[in-house]
Amino acid sequence: MTTEEQRVVARRLAARALSDGQPTRWFEELYAAADRGETGVPWAELAPNPILLRKLAGLDVAGKRTLVVGCGYGDDAALLAQAGAEVTAFDIAPTAVRRCERRFPELGITWTVGDALAPPPTWHRAFDLVVEIYTLQVLPAPERAVAGVALGRCVADGGRLFVFCRGREPEDPPGSMPWPLTADEVVALATEGLELERFEDFLDAEEPPVRRLLAVLCRNP
Repeated sequence: MTTEEQRVVARRLAARALSDGQPTRWFEELYAAADRGETGVPWAELAPNPILLRKLAGLDVAGKRTLVVGCGYGDDAALLAQAGAEVTAFDIAPTAVRRCERRFPELGITWTVGDALAPPPTWHRAFDLVVEIYTLQVLPAPERAVAGVALGRCVADGGRLFVFCRGREPEDPPGSMPWPLTADEVVALATEGLELERFEDFLDAEEPPVRRLLAVLCRNP
């Protein structure tokens, strides 16, 4: 099955879940179907995100309490753990979390099932680095806003929130899942003491190129 065919399956599941008023239900449905060999997960390349890989080269994460959001099959979390971070990684799909546990049993990562819309209270101000890659863009706008605030609350004093997503202009149609964010939506993540430290708006090297937004938000001590 091609990546585009996988996207069609994912969009169909997402649309049905949204119609049923359960906008996050489809993640487990997709991962379970992939586990049965019926489809694939279109964003799961079984390799670390190349932007994270590039940015990590100039970032000291050794010993930092790090939260990986929507960890999928775990490659970004593994990269951070191998760089010395103390990693907690979560996904709303239990099937994905079990796959992570099988793939990376030796890295000391805390794998857990969790919901970006409602992180556990123990995660409040608990992490030096929160890494969000491609999760907000697969949430409808109302849930995206809730998740953005909730994830920001996980950032400790002196910590940072790393966000990477597709981008669009405000006047552009939102399209189909994944739903690109506007620059204003990303900048608006700077709430409750978070400040925008870095913002990038660029075209990636895909063919055709895809507009991407990258932001780093910090919480000053």
